Amino acid sequence: MPAGDTPAQRAAAAGPEARAERLNTRAAGVVGLAVLCSRVLGLIREQVFAALFGGGRIMDAFTIAFRIPNLLRDLFAEGALSTAFVTVFSKTVVREDDAAAWRLANKVATLAAITLSAITLLGIAFAPQLVALLAPGFSGDKAALTVTLTRIMFPFILLVSLAALVMGMLNAKNVFGMPAMASSFFNLGSIVGGVLLGVWLDPHFGPRAILGLAIGTLLGGALQLGVQLPALRRQGYRYRADFRWRDPGVSAILRLMGPSVVAASSTQVNVLVNSVFASRLGDGPTYWLNIAFRLMQLPLGVFGVALGTVALPLLARMAAGNNMPAFRSELARGMRLAFLMTIPASVGLTVLAEPIMSVLYQHGRFGAHAAAEAAGALRFYAIGLCGYAALKVLVNAFYALERRKTPMVVSFIAVGVNLLLNWIFTVQLGWGHRGLAFSTACVATSNFLILYGLMRAHLGALESLAMGRLLAKLSLACAVLLGVAWAGGHWLLADWAVQPFWPKLACLVAVIACAAGAFFVCASALGIAELEDISRSVRRKLRGPARD
Repeated sequence: MPAGDTPAQRAAAAGPEARAERLNTRAAGVVGLAVLCSRVLGLIREQVFAALFGGGRIMDAFTIAFRIPNLLRDLFAEGALSTAFVTVFSKTVVREDDAAAWRLANKVATLAAITLSAITLLGIAFAPQLVALLAPGFSGDKAALTVTLTRIMFPFILLVSLAALVMGMLNAKNVFGMPAMASSFFNLGSIVGGVLLGVWLDPHFGPRAILGLAIGTLLGGALQLGVQLPALRRQGYRYRADFRWRDPGVSAILRLMGPSVVAASSTQVNVLVNSVFASRLGDGPTYWLNIAFRLMQLPLGVFGVALGTVALPLLARMAAGNNMPAFRSELARGMRLAFLMTIPASVGLTVLAEPIMSVLYQHGRFGAHAAAEAAGALRFYAIGLCGYAALKVLVNAFYALERRKTPMVVSFIAVGVNLLLNWIFTVQLGWGHRGLAFSTACVATSNFLILYGLMRAHLGALESLAMGRLLAKLSLACAVLLGVAWAGGHWLLADWAVQPFWPKLACLVAVIACAAGAFFVCASALGIAELEDISRSVRRKLRGPARD
């Protein structure tokens, strides 16, 4: 493109190219594989911590302490800053050029570093007040330990927010693999560094050793940022501090961020509301909910996050080129792919929750009772899995269209509904932490349904007939999956609480393999187009890169 062309000419020239674009299932597969690696390492991290410290008071304290900066990470980084930045950065590349996009990146990086440093200092100073607000049921030594851990881990928000900003730059340049792998380095750093420091502080892994895990979290955050920098440099980016924040691009990002602080992180806000309720339920429920939610996030991260990550820059480019037919088609396709991948996972997690939780966590100080309690939460969380995954794609579509207020309003409603349902299920019906998980699943599902209806009204159509056909076929295939999983669990895993580990693991793997195989055969026989699309993508990947 000649340098003298106007932004309008460049946008027009990009139009046919944008029309030819489709949601890249291969890129989504790369991201999914990388996120799978990260989630598996995250599970290993949780397993190690649970085995060393059990599922009671110490891990309750660590969970709340980590959740405070982690929530702010979701609000200001992955949930708001990253989403808004990718949207504006992608449009800047289309409408102007790479040089303008990199200048915008320097302004945003400088602003983010200064702002988040100030937030970190405030968080350290007001840690006691934050703990009292988010875990009012904690008292005495438990509350004091939580405050200490919060102060140690608060700088995590600065490290991981900058890592999310770098990830957004790379994603906008269609580099997905290394950014998705970066969180694996966080888990590796926190496991290795945390355990070694824990052994050094207290070889018996009492309360003092948990301080080592907190410091290890910071080491992991630094690794997550550092491993992405070489890839960003290869794209041509050179950081230079830029304090000229009175810029149209920066203003656009801030305008997008304001509403999305609420909208993109309503799930995390609701999890924190659950923490307030769980903190009053004694020792254990806070951590049980945490590991159940993380396990539910394994398929969510592999499928929902992967699709959302790949879809956002694509949808932003289509919106910038005013290519609404393609926008509508790829949005609908992304949601169908999310349902295809997560509805079967939801059924499997619901039926096999107890043996899965037992195999993964019932080690060391984490006993059968804690595994059963965490499984109860997992079963209810799984009900909302498909809603979570589809929201990852749908909410990004609203941002690409710059309809940022709509998800914000719906999220306000969702937070209020979650409070009401928590009170009903926990206080009135006495369901304990299971009621909190069920409330979260109900809110995610209703949030998706409301936003789906609003997006369909805005676009005029959203391929609802194709969505209905997919859901009908999935219902039949998942009924077969459910039957196989239930029968296998009933015959092979009925005594999961007392089964030796290796026979239990072998039986669980056999049941999952048989259930997954039955689903795949049934779905293939029903002719689910999205499954065939994924199969073709996998076959192309196995054959190697295509030659022009």
